[in-house]
Amino acid sequence: MDKAMKALFLIFHGFEEFNGISKKIRYQVKALQECGLDVRTCYLSEENGHKRRMIDKEVLEDYGSGFKSKILKRIEFGSIINYVKEQKVEFIYIRYDHNSNPFTINLMKRLHACETKIVIEIPTYPYDLEYKNLPLPYQRILLIDKCFREKFANYAHRIVTFSNHKVIWKRPTIRISNGVDFDNIKLKQNINDTTHELRLIGVATIHPWHGFDRVIAGLVKYYTQEKKYKVNFHIIGYGVPEIIESYKKNIEEHNLQTHVFFHEGSFGEELDDQFNKADMGIGSLARHRSGITNIKTLKNREYAARGIPFVYSETDDDFEQMPYILKVSADETPIDIEKLIAFYHAVKWTPLEIRNSIINNLSWKKQMQKVIDETFPSNP
Repeated sequence: MDKAMKALFLIFHGFEEFNGISKKIRYQVKALQECGLDVRTCYLSEENGHKRRMIDKEVLEDYGSGFKSKILKRIEFGSIINYVKEQKVEFIYIRYDHNSNPFTINLMKRLHACETKIVIEIPTYPYDLEYKNLPLPYQRILLIDKCFREKFANYAHRIVTFSNHKVIWKRPTIRISNGVDFDNIKLKQNINDTTHELRLIGVATIHPWHGFDRVIAGLVKYYTQEKKYKVNFHIIGYGVPEIIESYKKNIEEHNLQTHVFFHEGSFGEELDDQFNKADMGIGSLARHRSGITNIKTLKNREYAARGIPFVYSETDDDFEQMPYILKVSADETPIDIEKLIAFYHAVKWTPLEIRNSIINNLSWKKQMQKVIDETFPSNP
């Protein structure tokens, strides 16, 4: 490309510094830029109730505040269309937010008419079962989504997925892995003394499918008898309030307050410090609850980039043969804490060796280049 292709990364929400999704989007945009594209990010901003649609740091549309602004941010998309036309945007990358409806379908139709290539990223697929047992407002979102998502996707050139599905909603897919921005994820510096204690860490925007309750149940079983070897679990991140409360209730009922700790919204140096103190990562332990067997989660990749061994229950093709991962059964059984301890002490890989095992294949730049190559196959 003699002149950098203009691209727009479109999301339907805002950014939060502590949020893993926000960090992922920043990394993806940076990777697309490193691949040679002229990328801008379109997102929603809210400050003191005042809502705006932004292009990077510039206001694209000001919706004001109050009830009207809440409606406008969901239905006003003419500003995006005008921007794409005026800037002659050739490539649009959309992060899907389970928000298909007549208004977003009309947006897709009009973007398609601009003769720009559109790809939609579905972060997790399938996702219908993720809504199981969640409160009514969540069920309403899924019901509307089911009615309109295939029509929404009809205007996309491809769908980006982290699953192994070749077709989703009748559209061909681009299958990639979640990546790592190695410039922004620090390697664990400390080799902790684990002679008497093992420190587990679970980082997530907590939902039922993360299955952290299985670790708590395992700790309940482990501490039924007095133990000289301590195992502590540090849960980092916000989540569905009902899930967090159920965890806390279980912890209190079984007097685990000195072994399970919550750290909400850690990021930056604070998160780096948590990883330096950690010994082993807890990945997703209940993807079976949402009907998923194959997935390539951000969590697994961050643990590997940090340089710590970790445990998960799904199938992740990038890690299945790695000696520093422990696979557990995809069911509701409590995690065997004794098994975790034995596994950790059997792992001989250093943090740097764990990190180096993924550095050549799982950078965001390499993954986003796949998206570009499959969307524009004629590009050199």
